[in-house]
Amino acid sequence: LTVIILGQIMPDQTVIYYYADAKTTHTTYPDGLEVLQFSNGQIEKHYPDGKKEITFPDQTIKSLFTDGQEESIFPDGTIVRIQRDGSKTIEFNNGQRELHTSEFKRREYPDGTVKTVYSNGHQETKYVSGRIRVKDKDGNILMDTKL
Repeated sequence: LTVIILGQIMPDQTVIYYYADAKTTHTTYPDGLEVLQFSNGQIEKHYPDGKKEITFPDQTIKSLFTDGQEESIFPDGTIVRIQRDGSKTIEFNNGQRELHTSEFKRREYPDGTVKTVYSNGHQETKYVSGRIRVKDKDGNILMDTKL
């Protein structure tokens, strides 16, 4: 049973409901935007085009797009993007970037170094100098082109 304490239509046709049992306010604007505000501070925006944006109590913002992609922006500036195919890109606030796929995880460093760890455990590190180092799943060096 949902108890509505307040149901109100504003002069601009904005509709506001307050659900007492859930301590949630649900506002629908004339343009179709719906905003839900929860007692824990979480806010959800549901846009007419189907996009959803959730702001969590810690101020993390997660966007869910109609094409299946997702993006989360964390308070420290880290951004995580998830594509429809499940691959994930992480941009860290220190300039590092990661790409996760079913085949590998790759980290790119600001100095241009790229480290890839493959699903079979093999690791490959490419340095800006041109040096390449390859290790097996146990960390044994298979190749190192020290320049």
